Amino acid sequence: MLPPALTDRQLAAVKAALFLAALLPAAHLAWDLAFAGLGPNPVEALQRRTGTWTFNFLLLTLAITPLRGITGRHWLIRLRRMLGLYTFFYGTLHFLTFIGFDHAFDVDAIARDVLKRPFATVGFAAWAIMLPLALTSTNAAIRALGGKRWQALHRSVYAVGILAAIHYFWLVKATAILWPILYATLLALLLGWRARERIRRYGPWPSLPKVQEIRFFRK
Repeated sequence: MLPPALTDRQLAAVKAALFLAALLPAAHLAWDLAFAGLGPNPVEALQRRTGTWTFNFLLLTLAITPLRGITGRHWLIRLRRMLGLYTFFYGTLHFLTFIGFDHAFDVDAIARDVLKRPFATVGFAAWAIMLPLALTSTNAAIRALGGKRWQALHRSVYAVGILAAIHYFWLVKATAILWPILYATLLALLLGWRARERIRRYGPWPSLPKVQEIRFFRK
């Protein structure tokens, strides 16, 4: 059961526990890599597992706002930045396995593959969108950009989710389509909740500014 409110000390403890827990998948990967625990195709295993954890943390990040609205636990929003940065961390590991193991950091080979294969194109696009989000995930960036511009920029995380779902669908074989469907369904539920809340708050159409009457003649 989530407590309704946390003291600063309790919130710091929750953040510390979350920080350590979020490192466990990376530690597990490092252990398996060091002790040959990745199976007969370690590169494929690394790519699959880093990609899966990227999507996991992306869904957790997107789940914070609905969970806060449903439970009324407003302190949950204080965890969103860390989850978002871990999404970028695992996404960067996933990207590094692609450009490092598959292409040995050869820029020309990477560019050709990104342009040639659609799943690589959308995967790279998702990572490229996450990059400015990670770089602006500081209080200084919020002050520099201004609240509204910062929020508009960080709403592009929704595009990251859609691109990640497409990337997953195009990556797997037809016999393994169940997991992409599950992830896409969870993403659709989270984005659908946001759309419903926005419609409930602002209506189905954005309000248009009123046009002021122009008087060409004065009495």
